[in-house]
Amino acid sequence: MSIFYYLAAFFLIVRLNKSLIGIDQQIKWKRKLNLASFGVLGLFVAVKVLSNDIIYTVDSFAGALVLLGVVIYINKEPDFSGIKFYIWAHYPLIAVGFITGLAQSIFPDFYEGNETYFVFAVLGAFAWIFARWINSKKQRDELALINMRNSQLDTLVAQRTAELTEQKNELQNTVELLKATQDQLIQQEKLASLGELTAGIAHEIQNPLNFVNNFSEVSMELVDEMEEEFEKGDIEEAKAIANDIKQNLEKIIHHGKRADAIVKNMLQHSRSNSGEKQLTDINALADEYLRLSYHGLRAKDKMFNSNMVAELDPALPKINVIPQDIGRVLLNLFNNAFYTVQQRHNKEGEGYKPEVKVSTVLKGKFVEIKVIDNGTGMPEEVKDKILQPFFTTKPTGEGTGLGLSLSYDIVVKGHGGTFNIESKENKGSTFTISIPIS
Repeated sequence: MSIFYYLAAFFLIVRLNKSLIGIDQQIKWKRKLNLASFGVLGLFVAVKVLSNDIIYTVDSFAGALVLLGVVIYINKEPDFSGIKFYIWAHYPLIAVGFITGLAQSIFPDFYEGNETYFVFAVLGAFAWIFARWINSKKQRDELALINMRNSQLDTLVAQRTAELTEQKNELQNTVELLKATQDQLIQQEKLASLGELTAGIAHEIQNPLNFVNNFSEVSMELVDEMEEEFEKGDIEEAKAIANDIKQNLEKIIHHGKRADAIVKNMLQHSRSNSGEKQLTDINALADEYLRLSYHGLRAKDKMFNSNMVAELDPALPKINVIPQDIGRVLLNLFNNAFYTVQQRHNKEGEGYKPEVKVSTVLKGKFVEIKVIDNGTGMPEEVKDKILQPFFTTKPTGEGTGLGLSLSYDIVVKGHGGTFNIESKENKGSTFTISIPIS
């Protein structure tokens, strides 16, 4: 029965040969394993040739010892760690071999009486190795299939990763392009607001200048008349004309100061454009931008007229804000209000009286500013979208869709306030902003 031990050692070496992966392992082990297989066969032949009573009694022991040597040697090598379970399957046969050898040499009578059981034990242990070999082969095939699928998956993952990387780069380029476009649109919105503000300033200054020019011309005529009265000797009439000239000069001074105040206010806003919060008179800011917005629209449409109402709380304290940003918010709200009353006036004609109203009031720790118009109003679907960037109800070329969006960000994100809208179609709109006083 010793042949089974040598066969097990031989097949184990063959199995090890087949498990070699890669050129490096084959170079390292191919020659050694081939020599080992020949060595096992040589030992078996030598044992059979020299067979006698002494060798017969230790035949099983010798075979088990050869198999044990092979198992111990390869069990230490990390190159064969993948088939350790198959290697360990040889230990039962080795144990049976040692027990059989001991029984043959020490208890020969016991062995002869129970030889059949020893034979079945050897066959069973060998069959167990064969079963593990079959199972190992299946596992190897499954592992090869898994490796193949993993390789395919790795290829697919690499391809998909390359595609995703390309898409990511494209998206990143698109995002950068969108950011650049957004910056351009924001700049365009600021320039549009600046254009409307400039038009309003020009128109606002033009009014007092017209008065100055007109009263100056009239005063020049009165001076001529006064000289004529002096020549006639009519002192009383000359005094009356001088009094008229004085009144005209007072009006010239008044309107000159008004123009001077407008210029100084605008210069103050431009010089303080630091982006830092400052104590600001909201009433003065609201009143100034209401008139500038109105005159800016009047500069575009000479036929447009609207009633302006300013209900400003005289007890309102100065609050800490960025005046340029809050001014831009008010200008946007006033521009939209005047635009919507203009649109309704164009539809309904003289029977409609346009009106834009601004009010301020102190509510707790907040200053509340309301801009109210009786214009076209908004339906609910428009009201839900009106604060979205780039959404506009104006015709193409007349609006960027960023005015209200920027205004919302300035009030809510920049100043920690609130921004609310109430509107009814064909009734008008109310924009309410609340800004903390500290």
